[in-house]
Amino acid sequence: MSLSRNLIAAAAILVAVPMVVSSAQAELFRPQTFTLANGLEVIVVERAGAAAVQQLLVYKVGSADEAAQQSGIAHYLEHLMFKGTPNTPPGVFDRAVARQGGRQNAYTSYDQTGYHQTVPTEQLPEMMRLEADRMAGLVLSDANSKPELDVVLQERRQRTDTPPSGRIGEQAQAVLFQHSEYGTPIIGWEHEIRALDWHIAQDFHKTWYAPNNAVLIIDGGVSAADVKRWAEETYAKVPSRPVPERMRKEEPPKAAEVRLEQEHPAVRDPSFSRRWLARGLGQRITNNQPTTESYALQVLGEVLGGGANSRLHKALVLEQNLASGVAASYDPNRLGWSSFVVWGSPASGVARDKFEAALAKELERLIADGVTEAEVDAATARIEASTAYSLDGIGAAGRIFASTISVGIPVSEVEAWPDRIRAVSAADVTAAARAILGQPAVTTWLKPKELS
Repeated sequence: MSLSRNLIAAAAILVAVPMVVSSAQAELFRPQTFTLANGLEVIVVERAGAAAVQQLLVYKVGSADEAAQQSGIAHYLEHLMFKGTPNTPPGVFDRAVARQGGRQNAYTSYDQTGYHQTVPTEQLPEMMRLEADRMAGLVLSDANSKPELDVVLQERRQRTDTPPSGRIGEQAQAVLFQHSEYGTPIIGWEHEIRALDWHIAQDFHKTWYAPNNAVLIIDGGVSAADVKRWAEETYAKVPSRPVPERMRKEEPPKAAEVRLEQEHPAVRDPSFSRRWLARGLGQRITNNQPTTESYALQVLGEVLGGGANSRLHKALVLEQNLASGVAASYDPNRLGWSSFVVWGSPASGVARDKFEAALAKELERLIADGVTEAEVDAATARIEASTAYSLDGIGAAGRIFASTISVGIPVSEVEAWPDRIRAVSAADVTAAARAILGQPAVTTWLKPKELS
């Protein structure tokens, strides 16, 4: 049932997922919002004429909120949420979705945990009832929890331990985030996963799974008035309760460059990455800090490595024939620290040191000379266009609002994204590049294993 594997891959910063909305999409969303008396926030995106709807319930808790020596408990509980409640035996929820040809799944990330179903609109009241029911309580025991621990361990073996990129990505994160919670893998360290049990999971549920610590996002062929009525009949019956303050540690300044290299027999072509610490937008907003740098870093990612028109692609792939591919990204949606990442692979027959030297030269040139307004204008237009395409269809609103509201970015800030991006200047991008790319980084090389 878990989609956490996708988020674990994202944690390795191998791909970038847009987490922003275009001006056209902002007009399309026009979300209706309200808050129940028990503190549950509700966001409704009405899509006239749609015959289906997605319910996404997001809890403002993730792996970064786990207690010491309990890594993996947020993800383990995600699995256990499908084990039934006093009112809903195991399998009933799954069958209710399947009977209607619907889909459901769940995911865990550093800062949030989400549960979603896509069903015909007339089935939404039942989905809300079932989701509210497992918010209120679970039936956990050794019998239904121990087997699921083996499933989680197998998932770790498949997604992290076995793929060549899994272990080095995990190690790079642990080194980059040397003090804050983001250095611990979302799925958890194996030795700590093995120590988890249903008692710990039940406590985690009681601590964090409260309506006043959740956001309900409804996207599809439904009216906000109906959603409010159904929410009052279901979720409103779950009482609120005190929830701990979410804490994120401050990262100390990096004092030195770090290099990690790994050889693996399954690797055919070498791959490179370089990571720098960067503050998340959620961290800045919740701490009342200026947010210009976060928006500038989004534009920097496009200017530097956002596709065929980016600086690195033009220089290393098209002009110098030194790379088979190269890209850059920044994830703004973190409650604490995030990262700016550049990655790529040398072209066939190109030495690793030659590739790395050429890439470093391009970064040095950017820091020294900055970017132009023309580059920024073009990058901003590309971001808006590509993001607009990615946000069509039922479920798009859930992806956006779940990743933002859960880290303290309000709906108004999401809707204002087009204006924020358009306001980014060449001076802003240059300043962000110098502040971030001028700091010590964590560099990784994943290489084919040399034959003796």
